Amino acid sequence: MISLTCDTIDTSRVLDSVQDNRAGAIVLFLGTTRSITGDRGTDSLDYECYESMAVKQLEQLEQKARKQWDVIEINIVHRLGHLLPSETSVAIAVSSAHRITAFECGQWLIDTLKEDVPIWKKENWSDGTHEWVHPGMEDS
Repeated sequence: MISLTCDTIDTSRVLDSVQDNRAGAIVLFLGTTRSITGDRGTDSLDYECYESMAVKQLEQLEQKARKQWDVIEINIVHRLGHLLPSETSVAIAVSSAHRITAFECGQWLIDTLKEDVPIWKKENWSDGTHEWVHPGMEDS
């Protein structure tokens, strides 16, 4: 499952969506807005994307992950719009029979999403300046 939303991500719903009685492991990754990046204070983030391309690339990521790992369910939700510190910007849930599979797949999904999917982040710094961060251009 893939979705982009301007609403707060319901992490319980994301987790529930991958529940399955065949699963021995479920991994939930949450990317959250931090208030400090390096030595700079962050007031907020703004996420934008080219929606049809982002959805297509997220669907391709899901398909690749399913070919590479024996997973049961995958759900990727990315938030768009204005986020304050501590809000969730991305949620990735993976269920599988075994924990190592779920962990590896989840890590690959977030790492690849940040590199390949056309979702841009604007860091709004506490000093009143801002900076756009493009896919693959940030370190964390």
